[in-house]
Amino acid sequence: MTILVHGARKIDADGAFDGYWLTIEGETITRVGTGQSWRDFADDARLVDAGGAILTPGFIDLHGHGGGGHAYDNGVDEISAALATHRAHGTTRSVISLVANPLERLEQSLGVVAGLVEHDPLVLGTHLEGPFLSVERRGAHNPAFLHAPDPAEIESLLAAGRGTVRQITIAPELPGALDAIGAFVDAGVIVAIGHTNADYDLARDAFERGARLLTHAFNAMPGIHHRSPGPVIAAFHDQRVTIELVLDGNHVHPDVAAMTFRAAPGRVALITDAMAAAGSVDGNYRLGSLNVTVEGGIAMLSGTSTIAGSTLTQDSALHCAVVTTGIEPVAAVEALTATPARVLGLDDELGYLRPGYAADLVLLSPEWQVQRVWAAGTELSLATA
Repeated sequence: MTILVHGARKIDADGAFDGYWLTIEGETITRVGTGQSWRDFADDARLVDAGGAILTPGFIDLHGHGGGGHAYDNGVDEISAALATHRAHGTTRSVISLVANPLERLEQSLGVVAGLVEHDPLVLGTHLEGPFLSVERRGAHNPAFLHAPDPAEIESLLAAGRGTVRQITIAPELPGALDAIGAFVDAGVIVAIGHTNADYDLARDAFERGARLLTHAFNAMPGIHHRSPGPVIAAFHDQRVTIELVLDGNHVHPDVAAMTFRAAPGRVALITDAMAAAGSVDGNYRLGSLNVTVEGGIAMLSGTSTIAGSTLTQDSALHCAVVTTGIEPVAAVEALTATPARVLGLDDELGYLRPGYAADLVLLSPEWQVQRVWAAGTELSLATA
């Protein structure tokens, strides 16, 4: 049956419009409009009166490790439970991020995600956050599992993923890393630089080799110095590069986040970098092989002051962007939808409320609280929220 949503305030990268309506048939948006013209299509349609609520495309998360008390590296059931939590908070498409682990364990996890992709189109593939990271900038990665890239290992990882490895984060200063960037790009993998000591010039070299993302900007990398601008400024200056931002009020100061949106308009992708405690409670958790303690919603490696991912969901990131940081709503929504879709090469089917696009929708209150979610035309349960 056709679903007809009407009376919404639409916000996407195309702009904001009141009195918006759209129809869904199957998994696809088929018509859009404003005003009362929706009545021409109301017969035999299931009507959803938005009542002036905000309607956005479904959120896309390029970088997350779990949620709802479940981790993405612990098998299909754990992944599915974690995804249910994030979907209830508006994330309709997810890339599954894996922390550094021994090769055999990574290959096993890649195979699990590859099988999941075959049965769940809302899962977009895997992000390997490691093992090719700087030990000095390791953050919440086990240093025992970090090393320079090896061509044979690259082939093994790609084979284990069976075409579903979407992204990889690499520290470009490691021996062989620039060649590894080229190898992954040739294999169709989106390369990010992160967990790195790279300076401005090396970051630019990595972007010239084909890297197109900066992993959780400002975190696990050199900051901006007036005589040594570092990888963040290199990313600001390269129009091909998208900048991941964890906008939870802890990873990056709101004023720095606002500066980033100004410096790279249309190139900021809000991510969660969420670990298992996202959408759950304070306590003790695991992130890969490491222990994490969550207090006051802040995740840190147990016994340290090292941030270990976040407890963020994308609706909270949107609220922080608009309410706390003062980002204009169209730009904030774009950072959760159209921008990550473009990074993935999927902006012809995801990230906008347009005819022919996937029927991924989030209905939010004026206070940016999720009210209803549809993914591929199916309304999702919010019971795990």
